[in-house]
Amino acid sequence: MAASGSIVEAAQRGDIVEIVNRGLAYAIMLAGFLSIVFIIIGGISFILSGGQEDKVKQAISTIRYSIIGFIIAILAVVIVYTLGGVLGIDVIKYISFGEIMNIINSIGDKLSTSSGSKL
Repeated sequence: MAASGSIVEAAQRGDIVEIVNRGLAYAIMLAGFLSIVFIIIGGISFILSGGQEDKVKQAISTIRYSIIGFIIAILAVVIVYTLGGVLGIDVIKYISFGEIMNIINSIGDKLSTSSGSKL
């Protein structure tokens, strides 16, 4: 396996496994984030519906589908992990909680240093 770096560095090296690992980690983080956002949006819509039946149903549907999407994202991780284990490939080394937090921190550091230099 290659050393950790950005997905762009992995692409420049031509490391397909590294690209897949990072892509899966980013996709799962995005799915989790969007699920939480849509649950919050559905909750706010539910509160602001004013008892109107059609708005309540729409808000409940938003919450329901975001939870279903989150469950599908989790199942995707389980399926990829299982297939990787069967095939003997470490395809999800970046999907551990610690590595995801490292990726988030590195993105935050890059954003803060780039915005700090503009001030």
